[in-house]
Order: sequence, then C-alpha cells, then structure tokens
Amino acid sequence: MDTPSRPYHSPRRHQEAQRTRQDILRTARDLFLAHGYDRVTMADIARETGIAVKTVYASVGTKSGVLQGVLAGEVAESRSVETLAQLPLAPDLESAMRLVARGTRDDHERFAPTVGLLASAKDSDDGAKQVWDSMVVQYRGALHTTAEHLVGRGLVPPHLDVDATADRLWFCFGLAAWRTLIVDCGWDYDTAEDWLARQGVTMLAD
Repeated sequence: MDTPSRPYHSPRRHQEAQRTRQDILRTARDLFLAHGYDRVTMADIARETGIAVKTVYASVGTKSGVLQGVLAGEVAESRSVETLAQLPLAPDLESAMRLVARGTRDDHERFAPTVGLLASAKDSDDGAKQVWDSMVVQYRGALHTTAEHLVGRGLVPPHLDVDATADRLWFCFGLAAWRTLIVDCGWDYDTAEDWLARQGVTMLAD
C-alpha cells in the first residue's frame, strides 16, 4: 500500500510570501494616501511593487482586502492593550481618563492618515465601508472593556452601568471627537488630549 504523501511546507517559501505581502501592503498604503483609495487600481499596486497583478490577488485578495490588511497592520500596533493594562493602576477617575486620553491620542496621531483615508473612501466604496465598520467595532470594543474596568472598580457613579459608561467614553474619545478637534477645528494634540481628558471626568463623574 502506498504511504499517503504529506503536504510540503517550505519555511523559506513562507517567509518570501510574507515579505511579498508586506511589500504589497506598504506600497498600497503609500498609493492610497498619495492618490486616494478610489483612484488606485490593483494594477497600480502591482506595478509599483514590481510584481504581477495575479500575485497581488493571490497574496492579499481583493482591493478591499488590501485595505483591510493595511488597517490590520496598524491595529496590531495600537496602544489599546497597553492602556488597558495600566488602568488597574489608576488611583482615581481623573488618572484613568488621562490614561485613556493619552492612549487614544497616540493611536490617532500615528494612524491619522489611514483613518482619514478610510473616512474619505467609506461612502463611495463598499469594501472601504466594511473596513471602517470593522475598525469602529474594534475601537468601541476596547472602550467597552475600559468601561468594565471603571465600573468594576467603582470609579463612576452607581447609576452608570457598563454600557452607559462606554457610550460616554465613545463620545469623548471616539473617532469623531478626535477628528473634530484635530481636523475640523485645527487643535494641536496636546490641547485636545488635555481637554478630552477633562471632559471625560466631567461626563463620568456626573
């Protein structure tokens, strides 16, 4: 009886595939930011990366898959995990809000170009809208976990449950809050961070 052959896995080939994928995502991000998501084609990405179009599709899938990959790489660098780890050390609500303001500020400051890219593309492209919605779900999830910490430690009034606390955190530190102050109003990040932290205290201490 013939022995079934095992699938061959080459670590070197896997590493090369990962490098190709990262090259595609870096190139795509630069093109999206320079020309806008709608105007960049998969052929553009392939040409700038120096590979065949079919290789781009095989590595990252559709154009929205490229955008999802770009976002996933930045989400992996988010400070949300670090911020959540520090919350149990905050002695009071004000200290906790300072931590949340700093953590969300760092993410917005680093990832502002990508957030702006998604914001401009989501209304005209279903793929971009899906990526935006996914980002919002993850962001709100992190703030909901923050709310659980605050409620569990008794740092907010008893009448505020986890959902009510999370809603107020989203209002103070969500995507719209930062973009309104930084993009629409032209505030600098230091001023916005301080003001949002104080607003968080006001809204959650009531």
